[in-house]
Amino acid sequence: MSHAPKPRCAVVVADAPDANLTPFADLIARADLLIAADGGARHLLTHGFLPHLAVGDFDSLEPAWLAQLESLAVAIERYPIHKNETDLELALLAASERGATQIRVLAALGGRPDQHLANLQLLTHPALAEADVRLLQASWEVFVIRRAATIHGAAGDLVSLLPMTEEVTGIVTDGLYYPLRDESLRLGPARGVSNMLTNSTAHVT
Repeated sequence: MSHAPKPRCAVVVADAPDANLTPFADLIARADLLIAADGGARHLLTHGFLPHLAVGDFDSLEPAWLAQLESLAVAIERYPIHKNETDLELALLAASERGATQIRVLAALGGRPDQHLANLQLLTHPALAEADVRLLQASWEVFVIRRAATIHGAAGDLVSLLPMTEEVTGIVTDGLYYPLRDESLRLGPARGVSNMLTNSTAHVT
């Protein structure tokens, strides 16, 4: 009997202000690959975790923290400040290139609004199309549905469906209070915000 390969899980830590990694201690400890995106290394070290890899131009990481990573033999991929990619983008690509099929991203939202929006848009990156990539906070998660998804939670949990292209067509939901039946959501109107689960799972295609 053949068995599906075990998912290779990477946890990527970015540098959002006031990041609290405590709720994710178990997730971080279980990660097959732990990557710090620039200043995310500070958050990991402060919480007692050592990344396997640190990626970025390190303009957001004080030299003492970088020296600590080097002294602890952490692998470091250093890039020039003048580049096309953000540090988080480089970290996500590094996870994908190393075979991660599940990528969980911490401390990616908050702070500068341009960075916040760019980090959300990174979920649509073509290089990540075959991976399950999710931005996590203590009480919510954000991910892209490319074809279909099952959403797990509890009855009454909020679910928002937001188009990331001009129009998403043919949406069908099951298990949401406001159903969609082969309908469309367009970029701009906020119709898909604040739906909710009617049970412990919902399905979206």
